This record gives sequence, C-alpha cells and structure tokens, in this order.
Amino acid sequence: MAFSLKGIHVPHRKNTAGMSAVRMPVPSMVTLLTAMHIGKPAKPIVKVGDSVSVGTLIAEQDGFVSSPVYSSVSGTVKNISDVVASNGRKVPAITIESDGQMTVESSIVPPQVNSKEDFIEAVKKSGLVGLGGAGFPTYVKFATDKKIDTLIINGAECEPYITSDSITMTERADDILFAIETADKYFNFEKIIIGIENNKKAAIAKMKEVTSNNSKIKVVALKSVYPQGGEKVLVYHTTGRTIRVGQLPADVGCIVCNSSTMANLANFLKTGMPLVEKVITVDGGAVKEPKNVIAPIGTTLGDVFDFCGGFTSDPVKVLYGGPMMGIAVPDLSVPVLKQTNAILALDKKETKTAKTTACIKCGKCTNSCPFGINPAAIAKAYNNNDVELVEKLGADTCMLCGCCSYVCPAKRPLATTNNLAKAMLAADRAKKKEGNV
Repeated sequence: MAFSLKGIHVPHRKNTAGMSAVRMPVPSMVTLLTAMHIGKPAKPIVKVGDSVSVGTLIAEQDGFVSSPVYSSVSGTVKNISDVVASNGRKVPAITIESDGQMTVESSIVPPQVNSKEDFIEAVKKSGLVGLGGAGFPTYVKFATDKKIDTLIINGAECEPYITSDSITMTERADDILFAIETADKYFNFEKIIIGIENNKKAAIAKMKEVTSNNSKIKVVALKSVYPQGGEKVLVYHTTGRTIRVGQLPADVGCIVCNSSTMANLANFLKTGMPLVEKVITVDGGAVKEPKNVIAPIGTTLGDVFDFCGGFTSDPVKVLYGGPMMGIAVPDLSVPVLKQTNAILALDKKETKTAKTTACIKCGKCTNSCPFGINPAAIAKAYNNNDVELVEKLGADTCMLCGCCSYVCPAKRPLATTNNLAKAMLAADRAKKKEGNV
C-alpha cells in the first residue's frame, strides 16, 4: 500500500467559515439511536413513561466496542422501538418528549481522575465517539495495550462545506488544550501533533497561540488536499508511518482524536456533562441561512433546517456529512447523531448528474487515490465475481473517500463499487470461516 500526497482538490465552499456556533431552541422531541458509533448498540435502560433530565443515562454500553447514550433534553420517554440506522441495520431508538426546561441530571459531577485507568474510565463514561464522522468509541483508542508514543489531533476538515471543527478550534482552543494535556499527564506521549489544513488560518493561529507554552505540542499546517483528514492519510502525512490493511493507528504507535472530540472531552472532565449536543454545519444551496448550530443530539434534521430559515428551494438531496463521504437521508425526520458534523441540503446546481459511459482506461482514478489502488480494475473484477482478484487488487485498502468517482470522466460509480467489493470480500471470508468451524 503506497501512500503519497495524491488526492484531489475539491471546491471548499466553506460558506460558514468564521460563523460562531449558535444554539438552537429546545426541540419538542428528540430521538436517540442506541447505535451512534462503530460497534455494538448500547442497551436501553429506561422504559416508556420514565422522566429523564439532560445527561441522564438512557442506554448503557454493551460490550467493549460500544458507547453509552445520554438524554439530550429533560422530559418523558415516549417510545422505544427499532429504527433503520444510516448503515441499514435496525437498532433500538429512544424518543423523548421535551418539557422545555433542560433540567440537568442531579447526579452529574466532574469525574475523579487520578490515574491512567481513571482517565480511560472517564472517556468511556463521557459517551464520546469520533465526532469527525467515523464514530469509533473514543475510550477504545486509549484502552490499548499497544505502545503509544504519539497523539494526533485531527483538525484537517477536508470535506467541502464543513466548518464545525474549525469553529470549535477557534472558539474552544483552551478546552482542546486541556484535554490534550490531561491525556498527556497519564500517557506521557513523546509527540503531540495537531494537524490542520493550511487553508484554515484562524484555526492554525489560535491553536498555535494556546499551545505556545507547551514545547511537546506541534501544530502542523497540512496541504489542502482531499482526503487529508482520513485517519490513515493523516497519520502518514504527520509521522511518515503507514497503517496497513487490518491495522489501527495504535498498531503504529498513534492515537488519533478529532478536535471536536477533544473539546467535548474537556467539557466532561470539567463538568461531568456527557456528550448530549453537537456543533454541526448546516449548509447547501437549498438552505436559506447557513449556520454552525449547537443542536441537542436526537433533534430531527427538519427542526435544525427550520432554525436556519428553512429552504429557498426543495432540496434535491440531503446528506449527513459532506458531499464526498456523506450519507443521503430518506427524509427530514431522521435525527442528529453523535457523529454528525454537518447536514447539507443540496439544490439542483450542486447535484448535477452526467451519463455514465464506458471506462476509457485513463488512469485518473488510480492517480488520485491516496492509497494507489486501481478502482477500475476492482470494478471489473467485482463485476466478474472474481473474489480472489478483488482481494489481490487491494479493495480492502479503500477508505471510500470518493476521489475516484469524483475524477472519473466516464462518471462511473467507482467508490460505490469498491464498497460492494469490500462487502463481497467480507461475505466470502465469513463463509470460509463458517466452513472451517
């Protein structure tokens, strides 16, 4: 797997850059999924009719790779039922009718942290996951038995439109530093790197300012090349280390945390309030008033868009996240998730489609891939149901960044096919494993 500065230059469209995050009114209802993270869904511990407050535990961690869920409003549990999550699987969801008071859970106090074990337990109880979109439970990153020497803070924010991390870095830099230095107290990192794309000058300046008295921390201005914020890409471009297929950053001595994750960790360490709200960028050609919004987790997308003035035209597509790796939603009743960093309502100009034609073997897909794989060859192998060739071509390496689809002059859905090829490999391995049992 060959890494490089390959990638693509995408339109930035940072329309909300520099816009302070504004808090929206308390919604009348929230729906909190028990799976807003990679891994096993949390287990509901409340029942219909229960009264809850802001920060009340409503679903407990169920397994090592899992994360607890807390109420984001005060009110009454109205429904607990299975819903289809954005990844297509059914998971329990808890709907709470707000009383509008936002009463805080009486048992909330700052955690007592006096050791590395205490720190990891605090991160676990915070309910934090990767807030840049991946949703990996944060505490699992710290609860590793691998030798860790480097902490990397991901402030790249390379997707078009999204500015929620940037505004968090400029407005909550002190919190980010507090979380970094608390983690360093118990892990004693050799290096701490804050990676930010070089087009985010305000964020770079602010992080350099607040970290100027800590010689261990280095703020790195990264080239503005998509997908700079991809975990494997970021690790390589800040340390020169390569994360192989099947490996995690810990396997190369690194822990990677999103900048907003660290800001929210600081809030938990200082106050005991777990993750119950998110700063999200609300943008797109159909949005009347683009904003960075502080929204309770579980708020419907419709309520968030209404806070931003509604639509100037009917959106053609609505996305969780950015236009490169974002997930299209079926309607506006779906809720804000822990890992939602943006919601976009795109109009006709932003969603122009072109006719798909035959591959012309130009090689642009391979030349743009940060991992140097050949999406066109993978697509051909997948269409021929050649599992062995799909594996040999490195389909598992694909991070689904979408660079290949973006540059393809034939407008072929290469990233989608890569994802199908990865699923083919997973199914084949599961079948072989079952046969060996």
